[in-house]
Amino acid sequence: MTTVFTGNFTQQEPLPQASIDAAMAVLSHGRLHRYNESAGEIAETAGLEVDFAQAMGAKYCLAVASGGYALATALRALGVGPGDKVLTNAFTLAPVPGAIASVGATPVFVGVTEDLVIDLDDLAAKADQADVLMLSHMRGHIVDMDALMGVADAGGLRVIEDCAHTMGAKWKETWSGRFGVIGCYSTQTYKHVNSGEGGLFITDDEAIMAKATMLSGSYMLYEKHRAGADAEAFEDIRLMTPNISGRMDNLRAAILRPQLADLKRQCDRWNERYKILDSGLENTPGLTLIDRPIDEHFVASSHQFLLLDWPDSAIEDVVKRCLARGVEIKWFGAPNPVGFTSRYGSWKYVESTPMPASDRVLRSIMDMRLPLTFSLDDCRLIAEIIKQEVSSVWQSIV
Repeated sequence: MTTVFTGNFTQQEPLPQASIDAAMAVLSHGRLHRYNESAGEIAETAGLEVDFAQAMGAKYCLAVASGGYALATALRALGVGPGDKVLTNAFTLAPVPGAIASVGATPVFVGVTEDLVIDLDDLAAKADQADVLMLSHMRGHIVDMDALMGVADAGGLRVIEDCAHTMGAKWKETWSGRFGVIGCYSTQTYKHVNSGEGGLFITDDEAIMAKATMLSGSYMLYEKHRAGADAEAFEDIRLMTPNISGRMDNLRAAILRPQLADLKRQCDRWNERYKILDSGLENTPGLTLIDRPIDEHFVASSHQFLLLDWPDSAIEDVVKRCLARGVEIKWFGAPNPVGFTSRYGSWKYVESTPMPASDRVLRSIMDMRLPLTFSLDDCRLIAEIIKQEVSSVWQSIV
């Protein structure tokens, strides 16, 4: 009898009771707007900014409407605009080039290695084409950040870190998001803390923080930011910076604060599931696992493997076979995007030059979510199903 997995790859855990209680408190008093405070009150959004800045060891934090909004705000705060070029990963998701395009700039894509991180040699070769690198820690894979910052410093690149998939992760002993001038995070449902949508922006640069705060739509209420720049930092910009409203509200902040306090435990649970799946897929013929360096203290809410140099028809067969047994795998290499999958050539609003070595990797990437609703036994079963189906198809093509 063929075993079938019956779990749901998009079903997240219920919010913790502390988040529900905090949300009900906000709904009860009705002060959802982040600047709507009663006397002596610190609004939930301002409190979240303090919490996250302290957790990341950053001077400043701004809570916004989405991770993509945080990325676009980061670009605007650095003065990136029409006609500029911004370096970014060839392996990323649509909000990254979308943020670049939203300010009128042009993405310049940098290659990807078989470890699913940015190609540092290609980055060094292209460093003179831009002043900013928007580095995507795509799907939680962190490049050697010491080496990357060496390339960035040598090329005069300011680094914005897209940490949508790496909240709570580190390279060596430094948090993801603390290497560049700005770190941006997402709190969308499938990320490490869940408010449906939301984003966080951190920096140690007071001028950048002041500009980002005005851009987010603070009006003249910037002194309500408890993890924000001093009032003096706004004097020269407060009437010169456009309001591009994208604030987080108190309801989402209230939901997030208890989750942030529990982030370490949740990250450990994700990694436990990842390691079981990774172990179960070892020695599968034709399947390549992703090497994780000892200095990469990753956080895994998804899992990737490669089917390098497989025919498209064989990869499609693996996807169909696994789906028939309840395992939902996304293929990033499909000729046309499906759901959230995409390659740099998919975004037709920007011209791109083919990168054969990267294209070989991109067309082989298989991806699946690992929600915490999966038990450890679920992960063992998922690995068993994938191993069986990949092995079976592999036998037909060798």
